[in-house]
Amino acid sequence: MLEPGSTAPDFTLEGSDGSDVSLADLLADGPLILYFYPADFTPGCTQEACTIRDLHDDIVSAGLRIVGVSPQDAESHERFRKTHELPFDLLCDPDKKAVRLYDVDGPLGISVRRATYLINQDGIVEDAVLADIRIGRHAEFIERAIRLRESSAS
Repeated sequence: MLEPGSTAPDFTLEGSDGSDVSLADLLADGPLILYFYPADFTPGCTQEACTIRDLHDDIVSAGLRIVGVSPQDAESHERFRKTHELPFDLLCDPDKKAVRLYDVDGPLGISVRRATYLINQDGIVEDAVLADIRIGRHAEFIERAIRLRESSAS
């Protein structure tokens, strides 16, 4: 897992709409919450995505953007987004290039670790959390990022 203070590795991945998206594109409008998850439609990943969906207005109001990354293809991501009314993009990483760059590949290369990064507009990792099973830690992390952004803006 990347440590706070390190430079976030650049990547270009396919979005759920089929377009290519790079880290630089994502950071163009401000800081980013980048989260990695194992798979669309699994119980834990669905719970996590729906929690993020419910926090999305607060995320955007704080001047943040959020994007998820997993190995599924654009068709799966788009179906997952529509089924659960997710207002944020999901990026496709079938070869796990970004997964490896961010050091969240599962044990023996199986699956993906559940990790969330806060990356500032300069591409520096400000904070990160790794919690494979304790999904609530990711919501707490995002809520803390929102509070920090709101307090720094005032």
